[in-house]
Amino acid sequence: MDIMTAVQDACVSGQWLTAIILSLCCFLPSCLPAGQTVDYSSVESVVSRQGDTALLRCYLLDGISKGAWLNRSSIIFAGNDKWSVDPRVSIVSSVGDKHEYSLQIQKVDVTDDGLYTCSIQSERNPRPKLLNLIVKVPPKIYDISPDITVNEGSNVSLICTASGKPEPTITWRHITPLARKYDSGEYLNITGITRDQAGDYECGALNDIASPDTKRVKVTVNFAPSIHEMKSHGVGLGRTALLRCEAAAVPSPTFEWYKGEKRIIKGQGIEIKSLSSRSLLTVTNMTEDRYGNYTCVASNKLGMANASVPLIRKLSFYLLVANWSAEESEG
Repeated sequence: MDIMTAVQDACVSGQWLTAIILSLCCFLPSCLPAGQTVDYSSVESVVSRQGDTALLRCYLLDGISKGAWLNRSSIIFAGNDKWSVDPRVSIVSSVGDKHEYSLQIQKVDVTDDGLYTCSIQSERNPRPKLLNLIVKVPPKIYDISPDITVNEGSNVSLICTASGKPEPTITWRHITPLARKYDSGEYLNITGITRDQAGDYECGALNDIASPDTKRVKVTVNFAPSIHEMKSHGVGLGRTALLRCEAAAVPSPTFEWYKGEKRIIKGQGIEIKSLSSRSLLTVTNMTEDRYGNYTCVASNKLGMANASVPLIRKLSFYLLVANWSAEESEG
């Protein structure tokens, strides 16, 4: 006796559960006779996002027909009897339509992805409905380069990998006011990096399921000091002089001050304060011997730079008037 004959005999005798199970075998590829295939041309696609509830709709032909659900080669439901041990799956019958026989899967995951068969068994005509459940997954970055420190002129390679379904597109951008974007891809390669290219680089993983997942890598670029500002102001005898030196460098530079060839140290009316990229030299109670040429030296492990500025005596207004009057009298 073949399977279809057994199905018909079971229906006639009222053994619905037996008929359903036997009819399911008719739609399992492993049970099909040699040369016979399932017609997948009418497969209906159901798309769901990971974590959502998926509903695979199926309707019985009439009030007396029976149904069953299977996935791949396992039976999920046969009539109202649940064969699956998965607590997430259930049969849904809507109030408005007593013939609905839909399969509901809560918190759907990628392992639920695949082909499902709703087998409708009437007295003489078993009929399958094929549904393909497609589970889409939001993008998720699972690996990204750690923060790095390099010297100016070095080559830098960053990597960012992500999962998702469909496979996400990876993009990179430099977090600056211009927010420069780079070509898409897991790898970001920078040849001969400059100090202007230091900062945060953002990796974004994007598909059509949810907002992009983003993570950042901080790139620190070391470079030797360069002094870009050196200032002093003329000051009179007995007054306080202030000299300022500013330098750009990574790591932050150390500063030294010289008058001529002699290094200046704190004390006896001299104060030196250095904060990150700036150093201030304060000289109180100016005397004649403290006028002259002052040099600021900024250095770090990559090099050094220096700049000089003269500290000159500033004559008071009354002294200028007296000198001018004397010159007029002599004339």
